[in-house]
Amino acid sequence: MSKLIKRELKDKLSLTINVQSYTLIIALIAIALIFTIFTNGEFLSPRNISNLFNQMAVISILAIGMTLIIVTGHIDLSVGSLAGLTGGVAAILQVWYGWHTVLVVIVAVLLGALLGLWQGWWVAYRAVPAFIVTLGGQLVFRGMLIGISQGRTIAPLDYSFRSISNSYLPFGIGYSIVIMGTLLIILAAWRNRVKRAELDLELNHAIIDYGKASFTALSMFTITFLLNLYYGVPLPLLIVTFFGTVFIFISNKTAFGRYIYAIGGNKEAAALSGINIKKHSLLVFVLMGALAGLAGIMLTSRLNAATVSAGDMYELDAIAACVIGGASLTGGKGKIVGAIIGALIMASIDNGMSMMNIQTFWQYIVKGLILIIAVWIDIANRKEVV
Repeated sequence: MSKLIKRELKDKLSLTINVQSYTLIIALIAIALIFTIFTNGEFLSPRNISNLFNQMAVISILAIGMTLIIVTGHIDLSVGSLAGLTGGVAAILQVWYGWHTVLVVIVAVLLGALLGLWQGWWVAYRAVPAFIVTLGGQLVFRGMLIGISQGRTIAPLDYSFRSISNSYLPFGIGYSIVIMGTLLIILAAWRNRVKRAELDLELNHAIIDYGKASFTALSMFTITFLLNLYYGVPLPLLIVTFFGTVFIFISNKTAFGRYIYAIGGNKEAAALSGINIKKHSLLVFVLMGALAGLAGIMLTSRLNAATVSAGDMYELDAIAACVIGGASLTGGKGKIVGAIIGALIMASIDNGMSMMNIQTFWQYIVKGLILIIAVWIDIANRKEVV
């Protein structure tokens, strides 16, 4: 009887996860259709789609790191200020001191990782709540940015720096990447089926597994085709895809990924099983800091300037993207793919309302309500599973 109950619970949880995944896609399609109607088709024009992916890139990078933070049961309110600070340092080194772009990028990412290490040390080894540490970090980093920049806008940047967020892949390279990605997706689906068969685990019908792979591949080809009708695939989209793939692998296929889900799911059980909670919590903040450094580089590159307000409120957009994507603020649950789709949904709402000339205060109201509803849905789903 107990096995039957466990099996029913597992099936119910799996169904809930699948419904959440499909809901995200349906919501994104619905948002696109609504804004397309109200903008007379302009929302889905190649030019606007390209701009949309450029706009969501910075939040997507922050959301990737924030997913790991939330999965471990923490929160990081400093990532917007940290992105602004690292972007400001990069601009200062290049504009005022003439540093090469490669060195500037390395320093910005390392600075982000170092400041993430500092925050992680307080959280992991001094048991200060992450909410307090990162709220303090938000103020500290913003103050540092204002101080080192002397309250001025720092511009213009070198062409090689601007190209990070303002360049496009040639048509042939974009399609080549999609073809390689398609082959890898199909190979991964095949290997997963083979592995489950070897372990005598239940298999989905081949049509389901390969159908998902085919749908993903078709979506990639469609997006690439539309982007190539403009200038091509934006480099920021490639950066998001690369780091998204890397962190999906880390979270799903490595011991580190399994450990952080275990820590967020049940901290006491994770400690009893021998997982070094302090070490892994510290590493999560280091990774978040490094990604915030990268986001700062991308933001400064896109604006071709560093300002004292750069990255303001970005932490809330990143958290909202994770929650919309299915992450639970209680920890133990969250997916990188969901966070990236959540970032795209947030960017779509911003972009669509701007195209409709809706006043800014309405945009804040709508995004706030979406965040509340997303958290409510997560709470309701957890109650149903229990």
